[in-house]
Amino acid sequence: MSEATVDAPEEPAARSKLPLIIGLVLAIAGGAGGFFAVQSGVLGLGGAPEQQSVEEEVLTASPLPDVSFVEVPPLLISLDPASDTPHLRFRGSLEVPSKYAAEVTEVLPRVQDVMNSYLRALEPEDLSAPAALVRLRAQMLRRIKLVVGDDRVRDLLVLEFVLN
Repeated sequence: MSEATVDAPEEPAARSKLPLIIGLVLAIAGGAGGFFAVQSGVLGLGGAPEQQSVEEEVLTASPLPDVSFVEVPPLLISLDPASDTPHLRFRGSLEVPSKYAAEVTEVLPRVQDVMNSYLRALEPEDLSAPAALVRLRAQMLRRIKLVVGDDRVRDLLVLEFVLN
């Protein structure tokens, strides 16, 4: 048999990379055009915010609320003797409207009693949880508002919370 009669497998034709390159260039150009259109505000979807001068920002800022901070005397709480941390040192401050600062200061011994009673009743597991401080702060604030009055205390700021 001759070589002409033997069917030799034909090699496939090489595919052109031109469509891939054109598609890549068009994708980059489209992305850049879209970015420009959004940033310049042509589409109205975002764009650069209106520039204000510093003076205008100061004039449009809302005034700070009229509040006072009443310091709660530091508490040293004895925890379970079997725990790794036998003591909790707590210091906080109450955010109150200025007109009620004197009234809240008068009932600070009761506030201390409520906080001391609550913190003393906690288990060591309650203190070691990752979100413990947020939960404890909310619970103490709720109890303080029951004692002082809901409208007289805005917030409890935790200044020191040390387990040792």
